[in-house]
Amino acid sequence: MNLRDCIREIPDFPKPGILFYDIAPLLQAPAAWDYALDALAEAVAPLKPDVLAGVESRGFLVAAPLALKLQTGFIMVRKKGKLPGTTVRHEYFLEYGTDIIEVQADVIEPGQRVVVLDDLLATGGTAAASITLLERVGGKVVGCAFLIELGGLNGREALGDVPVSSLLSLD
Repeated sequence: MNLRDCIREIPDFPKPGILFYDIAPLLQAPAAWDYALDALAEAVAPLKPDVLAGVESRGFLVAAPLALKLQTGFIMVRKKGKLPGTTVRHEYFLEYGTDIIEVQADVIEPGQRVVVLDDLLATGGTAAASITLLERVGGKVVGCAFLIELGGLNGREALGDVPVSSLLSLD
C-alpha cells in the first residue's frame, strides 16, 4: 500500500512558505490507517515499550490506537496548561522563540520503557524536548516513531542515539 497517496500537501499553512503535510486523508481511509498502524506496531513492538507517549496533538492520534494494539499504556505530552493535576514541564528552544511541554508528574513509573510518537519528524526539536521531559520524570526512552519524516531537515540528529522509525520519508 502506498501511504504517500494518503497524505495531502497544503502550501502556505500555517504561514507563508510552509508546506503542511495533512494526515486527515489517511485517517479517513480505514484500510490505509490500519496498514499504517500495523507497520508502526511492527517497528515499535521489538522495543518492548511499557508506555507510548503521544506528542500534542496529532501524536495522540498515532499513539493512542497503537497503545491499544500493543497493549501498553498511553500518555500525553501536552502544551503548557493543558493537563490537570501536578505536572512537570520542560521549556525548549524553537527556531523563533521557546515553547513549553508538560506531562503529569505521576504518569511514568521509574524505569518504564517509553516510545515517543508523533505524526511528523521535522527538525526534531519537539521530539527531543519530549525525550528530555520523559527521562526527567523517570522514563527510559527506547525509541521514537513517526508517520512522516522530512529527511532534509535532519531531525534524527536532534534525537541523539534514540532509535527512530518512520513510515514515510519525504524530502
